[in-house]
This record gives sequence, C-alpha cells and structure tokens, in this order.
Amino acid sequence: MPKPTLNPHSWTKIAQSVPKHSKLPKKVKEIDDEEIVENNIEEEHICCAIGDPKHQDGVDKKKEWIKSKLKDGHVFRKLNARGKIFIEYEPIETAWVPINGKNYMHSYCLWVAGSFKGKGIGKELLEYAIEDAKNKKMSGVCTLVSQKKKPFIGDKKFFEHYGFKVVDTINDYELMALQFDDKETPKFSDSARKMEIDSQDFTIYYSNECPYVEYEVKELSDYAKDKGIKLNFIKMDSLEKAKNAPCVFNNWANFYKGKFVSNTILNANAFEKLIK
Repeated sequence: MPKPTLNPHSWTKIAQSVPKHSKLPKKVKEIDDEEIVENNIEEEHICCAIGDPKHQDGVDKKKEWIKSKLKDGHVFRKLNARGKIFIEYEPIETAWVPINGKNYMHSYCLWVAGSFKGKGIGKELLEYAIEDAKNKKMSGVCTLVSQKKKPFIGDKKFFEHYGFKVVDTINDYELMALQFDDKETPKFSDSARKMEIDSQDFTIYYSNECPYVEYEVKELSDYAKDKGIKLNFIKMDSLEKAKNAPCVFNNWANFYKGKFVSNTILNANAFEKLIK
C-alpha cells in the first residue's frame, strides 16, 4: 500500500482525537485533541451544507456530536476547499452503527463531490485512513456499501478497487472490509438483521451524524402535523441505541407498516410520495 501523500492538496484535520504517544501517518504533525477542538472545529466548515442558513442548526449539532466523539478516536479529515471532500472514521467498537467487531476502523463517510472528482483525492483520503489504522495496529478498515448505488452509502466499486471484500450482507446492503490479518472480521449485529419494527406508523430513526438531518426532521414534523399524519421519530443519541438499531443504519432509516423502506434522508415531497 503506497503511503498517503499530502501534496499537492492541502488538508485539515478537524476534531481528531490523538491519544498521547500514539503514532500518526507520516507527514502529519501530532497535535493533542484539545488544541484541535479549540482551534479547528468552531472555525472550520464540515463540508456539507456550507453557507446554507436552513441547515445551520444541523451543522451545529454535527459539530457537537464530533466533539462528543473525540475521546473515542474519531477522525474528520477534509481538503482545504469549499466543497464536499472528506473522510470520517473511528474504531468500530465506538462507532454509532449496528456493526460488531474488534480492532477495526469504521469509515462512516467518504465523499468527494463536484469538480473535485477524478483528481485522486478520494484515493488519498482512503489511503490516509488505511495507513492510520495500520499505524494503530488495527486489524483492518470496514465500511457500509450497497449492491446498487444508494444515497449516503459508499460506492462498492471504489472500495473493491482498493482490496475491500464483502464480509456480511443484509438484503442488498453489504459490509466491506480491508483485512490486515486473519483475525475475526466485523459483522452486522443481530438487531440490524431484523429490518422490521412493531409500529405500523411511519417511523424514522435518525442521528446527528449528518448535518442535513436536523432540518428534515423539523420539516417532516411540521408537514405531518399539518396533514394529520402519525409520524414517529426515534433519535439515536447513544452508542447503545445505535449498536442495537433494528436495521442497517448510518444516520437515517425509514420504516413503514413495520418494514424497513430505505436509508434515504427524506424531505416533505419524498415523504408524501412514499405514503401514497
């Protein structure tokens, strides 16, 4: 695996927890986590919803969520540019996903959008995370993908290109892993395999891991109230809740008539189409 390069791109680590005496990838200066939080996260954008006032509350909640995860080794790394160019990951033991495993790094999101595509930036971001995991003596890196492309889910072909292989499956959702050794691989939790709940009402599970979520929760709440529709929201606000989610979960999940519908973040128009 080639070493991650920082040139010609300029990078910023936002809110990375760096335990003292830990090893970081080469060419990365070691800074303690308090300095990073105080000097970076409040002044830096977090790539999504840049400059959009309606999502400011969601951005603030996302930053608070990142701060709360620092102690867990959470990493948010982005290009120094205005755009969606970042990777976000942390150890699987503390990652807010219904995936169980030991000594793996879990990638929540790797996103390179717009004019930044096709420049090798996604490759650099992923290689950085892989090298970081190796330097921390981890057993591998894992991420959530799907057999067919879905919003807010990783691109399977991209990860296959770097040696990731499918290690577990629920319907058309797949858990991919790049293994560094022959130890135990990560798996979806038993709760995630249910893909159903008791309630027959439309129910949305969500977390503040994504800054777009908060606005859509409010919009859907107002819409359902105006139309007299029963709509339930269940906030995943703890590691325990996330690990025991009743479905494949990243930051949003839709259920209708007791069955899992999708992981797509809905606005009022999309919600209306689903319930017709």
